[in-house]
Amino acid sequence: MRTQVIEQAVNQRLDSFRQISRVKAGSLIISVFGDAVLPRGGQIWLGGLIRLLQPLDLNERLVRTTVFRLVKDEWLTTQTHGRRTDYMLTPSGQRRFEEAARQIYAAHAPLWDLRWRLIMVMGELSARERERLRRALYWQGFGQIGAGCFVHPGADLGSAFAALGADGMSDLLPRLMPLVAANPRLGQSASDADIVRSAWNLEQLAADYGSFVACYRPILEALRQSGADSVDEEGAFLIRTLLIHDFRRLLLRDPELPEVLQPAGWPGHEARRLCKEVYRRLLPASERHLDRHLLLASGEVPAASSMVSKRFQGADPLAGPA
Repeated sequence: MRTQVIEQAVNQRLDSFRQISRVKAGSLIISVFGDAVLPRGGQIWLGGLIRLLQPLDLNERLVRTTVFRLVKDEWLTTQTHGRRTDYMLTPSGQRRFEEAARQIYAAHAPLWDLRWRLIMVMGELSARERERLRRALYWQGFGQIGAGCFVHPGADLGSAFAALGADGMSDLLPRLMPLVAANPRLGQSASDADIVRSAWNLEQLAADYGSFVACYRPILEALRQSGADSVDEEGAFLIRTLLIHDFRRLLLRDPELPEVLQPAGWPGHEARRLCKEVYRRLLPASERHLDRHLLLASGEVPAASSMVSKRFQGADPLAGPA
């Protein structure tokens, strides 16, 4: 009976994913590389990746085509071993995921230093360039004030510029000025709350966090009731993958505002707590699955580093052995 409870919850989520007509396979594969491959040396045989994703109904042709596109877009690079090929994140791709990982696997949201990070457009941009820039910064959590100012409470501006370059916008960087500003609260100056209201529409993000919680809460309840040992290893890996993928895509849009500026009852907190508990409960079984199925072109199975055990624990989730 206990096994049936967790199987039902897991299968419901997997079936829901399989029914999506157009899966963003590239984003999902990057999530797999960052969550499962990076802690095990950072590379995987293409055949091994295909086998890991096949239960999600990502067929071989889709995975191959998507991986080749990620190579072209400089997210992934290759290493040949005989007639087989391993794939790994490029240095820029790894850096971009590591920046996201510190948000994803943190035990709590970062503290605020009371300073705003600004990116000012100093030159003329075409409508197409402006929209590309807006979308790229949107996926880094930046809000927009007016036509030429983007704002974030805690982004690393150097990393933000590096990500723009990696996204093919190096030609725009000379027309952008990074600034760090504090609100002095003098006279009638705008408040931090005014900045939030101008830069972000948090209603949709809040609704998406609520949907995330509603999606994974039945799995958490089933895990609490049945125990982590009741979920099979493949199911644990697949749910862990979708959990981190869904949470990662939410965080990419989340400016992670300081708590004093968040709306009352902000659902992002509940989403983080839920993600942390589900992930930790699924981790042992999902790692056993990877121990058997994350293959290199040589046929070897790389061992996991200690960074996995540090996720959601308050320590640096990217730190290796001491």
